[in-house]
Amino acid sequence: MFRCTVLASGSKGNCTVIRTERTRLVVDAGLSCREIVKRMRFAGEEPEKIDGLLITHEHQDHIQGVSVFAQRFRIPTYFTGATHAAWKRILTPRKTMSYLAWLEERKRIAATADATFVAHASDAEEQSAGTAVSTLAASVEQPALIEEEYSTALPALEFFSAGKSFTIGDIAVTPFTIPHDAADPVGFVFEAEGMRIAVATDLGYMPPNVHEQLRRADLLILESNHDVEMLRDGPYPWSVKQRVLSRVGHLSNDAAAEFLTEAYDGYARWVILAHLSESNNLPELARLTAERALQRRALHEACSVLLASQTMPLEAITL
Repeated sequence: MFRCTVLASGSKGNCTVIRTERTRLVVDAGLSCREIVKRMRFAGEEPEKIDGLLITHEHQDHIQGVSVFAQRFRIPTYFTGATHAAWKRILTPRKTMSYLAWLEERKRIAATADATFVAHASDAEEQSAGTAVSTLAASVEQPALIEEEYSTALPALEFFSAGKSFTIGDIAVTPFTIPHDAADPVGFVFEAEGMRIAVATDLGYMPPNVHEQLRRADLLILESNHDVEMLRDGPYPWSVKQRVLSRVGHLSNDAAAEFLTEAYDGYARWVILAHLSESNNLPELARLTAERALQRRALHEACSVLLASQTMPLEAITL
């Protein structure tokens, strides 16, 4: 048994479960931990039995629940090195200040330290100034340190590199580079029991290496983010429209259809259209565009086109 359940897909959060009888993996944790757990239980999955959490890239809709979900269920988390570094930077932002502001902050800390020392000395005269100041440091600075460490702490951290396959349980995982505006974004191919599941979302176009990785997939999760005309006429600022339309943005309905018409090998029994924009696409428009592409090659009867949803899990597909 090799099964895939898309729990959520879209700009508000992405999460997918890939599993066999022995091994259970989660791809991205772009929802809150509570929401991931709720959707997993609704889909008949057990978060307590997850063997690994794999991250495609560090954008918020793919990492929102990583820390809490991994810590709550003691899940090993898999990143590329660059994605992990970018994820940590996002969760531990550094505040800058002017020199004058820095001087004022130092004076405030010194004054607070003096006041705390006096209070401690009156309660216990044997305490030294150094002890009092260290006590202040522990009471003032440590909570922030603990919060920062907690936000990026993981029960187990594993690194992988695009192009190098590895295994988790009885599932072979092959990450591959995709064109997107992130530190080191990847798609995944999962193989088990002679079956292949390929995940390719958040990519601005379909380069040859992606074509190759999607060959012989029994189940293909493919981005169909936007309709170009809806995006151009839609509510996004022009700078955002340019980013989405760029070669490191998102795949349009037409681009997905072009792949299905010209480069798709016709092998998959299911194609799941994913990461649909709620503002710049319509589910039935995405489906119709993909189905017409398959019809041109007489593949529409051999391949079912499904739509991943932002709001509820897609029914599990068992290969």
